[in-house]
Amino acid sequence: MSYPHYIGLSRRESLQKMGTGLGILGLAGILAQDGTLAADPKSAFSGSPLSDRSGHFAPRAKHIIHLFMNGGPSQVDTFDPKPELDKHDGKRPMSANLKTERKTGGLLKSPFAFKPYGESGIEVSDLFPHIGSCIDDICVIRSMHTDIPNHEPSLLMMNSGVTQPTRPAMGSWLLYGLGTENQNLPGYMVLCPGKPVVGPQLWSNSFLPGIFQGTHINHSNLDPKKVIRHINNGYLTRISQRDQLDLLKRMNQLHLEKRGGRDNPLEARIESLEMAYRMQTEAQEVFDLGKETKETRSSYGPGQFADACLAARRLVESGVRMVQVYYGDGQPWDDHTNIKAHADKAKHVDQPIAALLKDLKARDLLKDTLIIWGGEFGRTPVAENGSGRDHNHHGFTMWLAGGGVKGGMTYGSSDEFGFAAVENKVHVHDLHATILHLMGLDHEKLTFRYSGRDFRLTDVHGTVVKSILA
Repeated sequence: MSYPHYIGLSRRESLQKMGTGLGILGLAGILAQDGTLAADPKSAFSGSPLSDRSGHFAPRAKHIIHLFMNGGPSQVDTFDPKPELDKHDGKRPMSANLKTERKTGGLLKSPFAFKPYGESGIEVSDLFPHIGSCIDDICVIRSMHTDIPNHEPSLLMMNSGVTQPTRPAMGSWLLYGLGTENQNLPGYMVLCPGKPVVGPQLWSNSFLPGIFQGTHINHSNLDPKKVIRHINNGYLTRISQRDQLDLLKRMNQLHLEKRGGRDNPLEARIESLEMAYRMQTEAQEVFDLGKETKETRSSYGPGQFADACLAARRLVESGVRMVQVYYGDGQPWDDHTNIKAHADKAKHVDQPIAALLKDLKARDLLKDTLIIWGGEFGRTPVAENGSGRDHNHHGFTMWLAGGGVKGGMTYGSSDEFGFAAVENKVHVHDLHATILHLMGLDHEKLTFRYSGRDFRLTDVHGTVVKSILA
């Protein structure tokens, strides 16, 4: 198969193709949009590293919204009911092989009730009645597992496929493989009110060209004029900015040519400057939630997370390839002392997530948008510090919706106590392989040569979970 642009090329070949022409790409796009250069804006961007392009095969999804519950929500209190916990509450039966990270006590029953929802009858905790109403559009994976029960490595694993801060994030891989539909906005955006543990390494481009790095948006205040710092120039007109940018671009281009036409950081800087110029208008437009109807705003509910979910819909609707929405700063779902504290977090996310699913469906966008929900790992079914739960990498729950995934189903299972995945186990590598597949990418072929070897998101692992595909 002859694949355009960068997939399957060596790093040197990729940079050669991205090299000397990068400096004029942004201007070409602007002229195209003004009708000066080309009737079809997409044709003007045909050589851009961010141009929208086809994958290895027809995709099921075009966009991703990753709802990240950083800190690790408990599976046995959310989407994986375990009646055996009620029977053995406070006990630690011999059949429970529970090797936990820290000292823990007996089994701890869930303080939350479960009930079936929808035609599928999937049981959901009373933490999530609104999400429960959407369960027939959701595939619940109850057999997730990862490698290490610590936040930092598990956060990195979920976002980049390895436990060390050395690899590109999933969103960067998607941009590298597919580009994005809108050249006036970053193709990979991360909405987080502050910084999660590890921080920017979770959306890093690593050894991929800098233009594929995620753009962090602090959504604690979604004022469209302030959400992206320094987006507006209060001293120069657009014409003057364009003149200055063209001059800087020519100077950078001369410097680039003297260095043989290949300089990854400089190329990224040239493209980033052009992106910043183009973003001045459209970025403010897409983050202006005031343009939504009162009914739509009300359906999402109040709060930072609600605003971020609505912004995420507006971003994918505007052509952004991947949007990550972190629940909060740090690791808020990390309830070691009192699992009942999950209720407060759930109250903030339940209505907005359900509204997002329904809103996308009503706009006929859910079929093209893959929704991912979950944290970096789960929590133990045994008590820690009396009424809390410890980290658990042996088994946890995530769910997917839209984007070519079967709704109204569960996949895999954990043991009777909800500690370890036992049936149809899904490792994070398998999840990543499946996500790439849904986006039209073969995870074994999406590679980038660096330091003498071909790297990929799934490293040397990963199997597509075909049973959940629609």
